[in-house]
Amino acid sequence: MRVLPEAEWRARERAHAERMRAWTRPHQERRARGEKHPVLDFLFTYYSHRPAHLERWQPGIDVVLAGAARHFLDRPGFREVDGGVALDRGALTPARARTARFVLDLLTATAARSPRLSCFGLHEWAMVYRLPPERVRHAQLPLRLGTAGTDRVVESLDIRCGHYDAFRFFTAPARPRNALRPSRETQRDLEQPGCLHANMDLYKWAYKLDPFLPAELVGDCFALAVEIRELDMRASPYDLGELGYPPVRIETAEGRAEYARAQAEFTRRAAPLRERLIARCRDLLAPEDGDHAENN
Repeated sequence: MRVLPEAEWRARERAHAERMRAWTRPHQERRARGEKHPVLDFLFTYYSHRPAHLERWQPGIDVVLAGAARHFLDRPGFREVDGGVALDRGALTPARARTARFVLDLLTATAARSPRLSCFGLHEWAMVYRLPPERVRHAQLPLRLGTAGTDRVVESLDIRCGHYDAFRFFTAPARPRNALRPSRETQRDLEQPGCLHANMDLYKWAYKLDPFLPAELVGDCFALAVEIRELDMRASPYDLGELGYPPVRIETAEGRAEYARAQAEFTRRAAPLRERLIARCRDLLAPEDGDHAENN
C-alpha cells in the first residue's frame, strides 16, 4: 500500500477538479440555459458519467490517504486503515469484476490489431442517409452539401464501419452499404485501434470501473475523447462553421487524407491509455500476482 501525504493528495484532488471543470461547468451552464451543443453534449449524454462524478477525485486501489481524509468514508468502498483511508479491494463485487474482465478482453483484443484508417468518418453520414431533414439527429444544423449531396457521398464511397455503437444508428437504407455487420456479440472481434469511437470509448471503460481507477486516468481518457469528438463532427455532413469548427471535407481526396492523418495521431495517443487501462484491469482481477500498476 502506497501512502499519500495529505498535502500531495489534496493537491491532486484540486488539480483534477479544476481540469475537469473546464468542460463540466460550461456544460452545466448551457443546460441551465436550455442550450444544446451538438459536439460537446455527446460527452455528457451518450456517455452517462455525471459531471459531478467526473470532477470527483479518487486515488485508485492500494493507496492510503493520510491525514484528514474522512470525507472519503462517505463514498462506497472506502474504509479506515492503518495510517488513513483507502479503497477496499473487497468492494469489487462479482458484477464489477465481470465488467473489468470484459473491458480487459475487449481492450487486449483491440490493441493486438493493426489500425485501419480508411473509414473517413462515414458513420455520421450513414446516420442521415436518405432521411428527411426533420428526422436528422441534429436538425438545427444545416447539412454542408444538402440532403441530395450528402446521399451522393454515401453512395460514392465504401463504408466499412466495425463499431457496433456507431453502426446501430445507421439508417435502414445505409445498413446494407456497410461492408461489416457489427453486433454486440462480435464487438471483441471487430473493434480496432484506429476507430475514433473505440478510442473515445476508452473514457467509457474507465468510468465504468470508477472508483477503482485513479481519477487522473479517467480524466486523461475524457480529455482525449473531447478532441476525438471534435474531429468526428468536423468530418460529419453537418455545417458547424458558426460554432467555430472548420469542416474536414471527407467528400474530397484532400479531406480524406486530412482525416486519415488526424485519425493516425489519435490512434498513437490512445495506445498508452489503452495499455494503462489493460494494466489496471489485470491488477484488479489478479491482485495476488503482486506487481500492481503504477498509480498514475
